[in-house]
Amino acid sequence: MNQFNSIADDVKLGEGVRLLKFVNLYGCSIGDGSKIGAFVEIQKNAAVGKNCKISSHAFICEGVAVGDNCFVGHGVVFINDNEPRSVKEDGSMERDEDWRNRFVETRIEDFAVIGSNATILGGITIGTGAVIGAGSVVTKDVPAGEIWVGNPARFLRKVKE
Repeated sequence: MNQFNSIADDVKLGEGVRLLKFVNLYGCSIGDGSKIGAFVEIQKNAAVGKNCKISSHAFICEGVAVGDNCFVGHGVVFINDNEPRSVKEDGSMERDEDWRNRFVETRIEDFAVIGSNATILGGITIGTGAVIGAGSVVTKDVPAGEIWVGNPARFLRKVKE
């Protein structure tokens, strides 16, 4: 690793993983042959499979599992709390344990493609080979082999074989 990356000791990096500069990784795993772009953060308990390309400025939060051979475009953001707050009812700042009951996991299956600047809400699955258009906001499960676009994302057509 180089001086411009922050890689915690608990990160599991597979063989041949390539990290560009200004990467922040902690408590996550990255599969063999994957490439992590500049300014990417991948949080604890998140996983990226083998041979994935995670483009610059992507944010992969806790609870996200990206399958093998996936593409995540520039500036893609994943969410693991669909009802976030900064403070509790009494006005005090929330801590990790305060939001755990709202925590949701997200699964991206093998060969999925997520276009730049998409936002993926928590608790959903994007199916094998599905394509999410650039700038889309995905609010529900996307079946395998389908292309979804827009805000909120909706079915456009099947992926051509």
